[in-house]
Amino acid sequence: MQPVQDTHAPQFEIQRVYVKDVSFEAPNTPHTFTEEWKPEVSLNLETKSNRIQDNLHEVVLSITATVTTSKKTAFLIEVHQAGVFLINGFPQDQLHQMLGSFCPNILFPFAREAVSDMVVRGGFPQLILAPVNFDALYSQHMDKQGSGSEGAQKAN
Repeated sequence: MQPVQDTHAPQFEIQRVYVKDVSFEAPNTPHTFTEEWKPEVSLNLETKSNRIQDNLHEVVLSITATVTTSKKTAFLIEVHQAGVFLINGFPQDQLHQMLGSFCPNILFPFAREAVSDMVVRGGFPQLILAPVNFDALYSQHMDKQGSGSEGAQKAN
């Protein structure tokens, strides 16, 4: 006898993970390479989500890192890491949390690798981004919004 499948059980599947956009600029090279390397890093994170079809959602995690040394921009990198997720059968508040926290947690290691790879290809020492607590960022965003609306959330 086969177990009965609950057709109303919540579903979550990763359909695809991909790089949507990448930009790398090193405006002061080659002079940057001759100066003492004392980098200062500014990091900006943003997530956006949109419904593609009934239960398909695209989530985009955007990371912008600006690294300066001697008050000049050494490099600027921007990565938009995206994923398509099948999310079905979750209550609205859980759906928003999945789009704003759970999915970005899945995308972050891919974005982190893309950032590190591009920085090294640009001739600079590896930039390894520290882990991000997307649950805390989502909570802060919801506290500021006071609602459960789908959309963007930012962290500096």
